[in-house]
Amino acid sequence: MSVAEAHHRDITGGWLRPAVFGVMDGLVSNAALIAGVVGGGASASTVAITGLAGLAAGAFSMATGEYTSVRSQSELSLAEMEIERREIHRNAEAEERELALLYESRGVEPGLAREAARQLHRDKEVAWRIHTREELGIDPDDLPSPWTAAISSFVSFSLGALVPLVPFLVGVPSLGLAVLLTVLALFTTGAVVAKLTARPWWYGGLRQLLLGGAAAGVTYTIGTLFNVTLG
Repeated sequence: MSVAEAHHRDITGGWLRPAVFGVMDGLVSNAALIAGVVGGGASASTVAITGLAGLAAGAFSMATGEYTSVRSQSELSLAEMEIERREIHRNAEAEERELALLYESRGVEPGLAREAARQLHRDKEVAWRIHTREELGIDPDDLPSPWTAAISSFVSFSLGALVPLVPFLVGVPSLGLAVLLTVLALFTTGAVVAKLTARPWWYGGLRQLLLGGAAAGVTYTIGTLFNVTLG
């Protein structure tokens, strides 16, 4: 790792977005699911089974979706990169002029831009990597891993979904305790994400708390209405 790279965090490895999305989704979706069935008058055992089913279904769905999404994006990137490689081999002069014009558009003096492009095109592999980064915005050495995305989302969703379910699994079937744990988890994860993205921790925590609380409140209300209607 270079000195410049040491000052930055790894944001391209394919794990951060699915991990963050997974834990948030697990927290909100399972808390909302549990709130809904509790509002509908379900027994503690039914709530536990429903919560476990929601955890398993959501975790596998998240993992499958992330794997397919990242894999498809990587395959598309590889296809576009191969097109760029063929262009460099078939029409190297045109590609060299294209790179020079690109540098000029970014403020490099025309003569210097042409010389930089000429030197880079002395090695077609180097030229291909430069064109791939500059034209496609893709780093051929740092494509996200679909397996990393899938595993990150599976684990994080499971952890998030487990939080509101804990009281019903340990024999304390209390919606109040489940809500308390969920509130703390929502605020904490929101605050942590805010710190990672250089935003105020309290803003991230409150934002996530409001969004998750609104979802759980809606499902609880729906469950209560159905309980009254069908009861």
